[in-house]
This record gives sequence, structure tokens and C-alpha cells, in this order.
Amino acid sequence: MKKIILALGGLALGAGSAAAGDIERSQQSVGILFEKGRYAELSFGFVNPDVTGVIKGSPFESQGMAGNFNIASFSYKQAIGPNMDVALILDQPIGADVDYPADAFYPLAGTTAKLRSKAVTGLVRYKFENNVSVYGGLRAETVEGQANILVPGAAYLLKADGDWNLGYVVGVAWEKPEIAARVALTYNSAIDHEMSNSESINGFTPPDNPTSFETTVPQSISLEAQTGIAKDTLLFGSIRWVDWTEFVIAPPLYESLAAFGNEPIVYYDSDRITYTLGLGRKFNDNWSGAVTVSYEPSNGDPTGNLGPNDGYRSIGLGATYTEGPMKITGGIRYVELGNATTRRVGARFEDNDAIAVGVRIGYSF
Repeated sequence: MKKIILALGGLALGAGSAAAGDIERSQQSVGILFEKGRYAELSFGFVNPDVTGVIKGSPFESQGMAGNFNIASFSYKQAIGPNMDVALILDQPIGADVDYPADAFYPLAGTTAKLRSKAVTGLVRYKFENNVSVYGGLRAETVEGQANILVPGAAYLLKADGDWNLGYVVGVAWEKPEIAARVALTYNSAIDHEMSNSESINGFTPPDNPTSFETTVPQSISLEAQTGIAKDTLLFGSIRWVDWTEFVIAPPLYESLAAFGNEPIVYYDSDRITYTLGLGRKFNDNWSGAVTVSYEPSNGDPTGNLGPNDGYRSIGLGATYTEGPMKITGGIRYVELGNATTRRVGARFEDNDAIAVGVRIGYSF
């Protein structure tokens, strides 16, 4: 049954920014804590979004405005006694790649934006005798970004560098190993960042630049569950809530500009809840596989022009090959992005999607 669980890995790689909150690239899983003994894994993912919008009743079409991107993560876990484990996780919690083609006949033609993050998380888990365990730790995170936002008559440039700051993780889990059952509830705290930024408009940099602004990578709650339902067959799923209304990118110069609506570059009107359900199967001693479906409901809010989708549906397939201490998982995921209407520009983004592929290599010591 353990091999089936590893088959889920490739399915989690990838379609982050084409999914929850537009910019989420890691769901900050603590699954590494439940591996046995000493274990390390390295993951890589590639995402190819296809996102196009049209201003209804006009010839204005954005063309493909969401850039391809890669993601990577590393995790290490070790037992330090019969009842205690520690883990280290390196990942990229959020990110964005926006590139409106310069030759598009569209108000934002030539607009680009990038958002990057890094996080290091240290976790400790303590197991009680009644199959209950508690875990927690600290997450250090940094965020940086840049944007070149163009509209007729105005060109805005931003470069923002964030500080390293701390958040925390706490959780509780219950397990019944005989049937591969586990329920885990995890809370990830919000992390506040002070962004030092340089802004300019139409080539003019105000004399008080560089300035700064604050942003918050939001808090989240994840409920994950799994259980064996037949010989060599595992049912699993999760519910994840993210407080996306906390996340705002509002540099002072940009927010003061009427040409851009006197509003933040990025903000969300609603939080998000994402549902995932999957089935895993062990075929033999070397091969296992899994299928997952995910759903994030549309909420009908107008979206920003740098993240024009509202919810999603997805299906993923993964397979794991195990040979001795080595496990190699590959996965592919198709994401159908929710239709959305953008603020101010009023473009309608429909029938968009993304393909994500990933590989994860795990090794038990």
C-alpha cells in the first residue's frame, strides 16, 4: 500500500498557477513526515497554460498571455527516535508568469509580470501510542517580483524585492496502518512581507523612490484523508481552504494612477476551497498507479488581468516504479480553467486550459 501512496506524487506536481488563487504553486504538503525511516525526494514539474481572452463585440484579443513555467522542490525526512520525526522541505509556494504578446491587438499588449518565491520549512512530528500524532514547525519565505504594465498612453514599471520572513505550521493526524488509513489536518500561517520596490511611469521615477509596501502570503487549512478500500487499492482525497483575500500587491505609485484604476495590481474578492479525490492501485511489486480529480468552484468575481481564471477542474494520472530503495513517479495533469471576466478591461476568458507534467524521485536510506 505504501507504493500506491508514492504514485500520488507526480500528480501533485505542476498546475499550481493554473489553479488555486492563480499564483499557488505548492500546496505545502507535510506528507513527507509520514514516510518510514530516512527518506529524501526531489521533484520537478513543467506547466504549459493556454490562456486567451476577448473583449466581447470587439476585435481585441489577448492571444496567449500565460507563460510556461517550471517548478522544483526537495524534501528530506528522518526519524530521531521511536516516536519522533523531523523533516526539511524546500519549495516555491507562489509564482506567476504573465506575457501578453506585444503584437496582439489588445489594450495590455506587451504587458509582462513575474513573481517568484522560495521557502524553507522545518517540521517535527511526535507520535503518541494511540495512533495520533502532532506536528509543527517554522517556514522561512521570501518573495520578489517585477512587472511592466502597458495600457494606451501609460507604461508602468515595477521591481520589488521582499525580505525573508517567518511563519509556522501546526497539525494533527490519526493513522491506522493495517488499512493504510490516515487523516491529517494542517494549518499554515500567513507570512507578511515588506517589499522594497522601485516604480516608474512613462520613464519618470518619482524622487521618493524606492519606497516599500506590504503583502501577505495567505494562511491555509488542509484536510487530507486516505484509506484502503480493497486489497492493494487506496482511496484518498483532500479539502484545502486558502485565505486569498489576504493577498494584495499594492505599490504606492501604481495605486495612485488613474490610468490603472487607482487600485492594486493584484487582489482577490473571495477565498478559495479546492477539493481533490483519487484512487490508487498497486499492480505488482514494481508498479503502482493513481488517478485524481480536483475541483475548485468558480465564484463569479471579476478577476485581475494578470490572472484571468475563476476556479478549475482537473484530472491527473500517475505511475510509480519501485526498485529497491528507489521510487520514480511520473504524472500528467489536465486542467480546465474556469471562465472569467477581467476588471476594467472587461475581457472574457473562456475555454482555457493547462497541461502539467512532473517527475518525482524518492530514495529510502
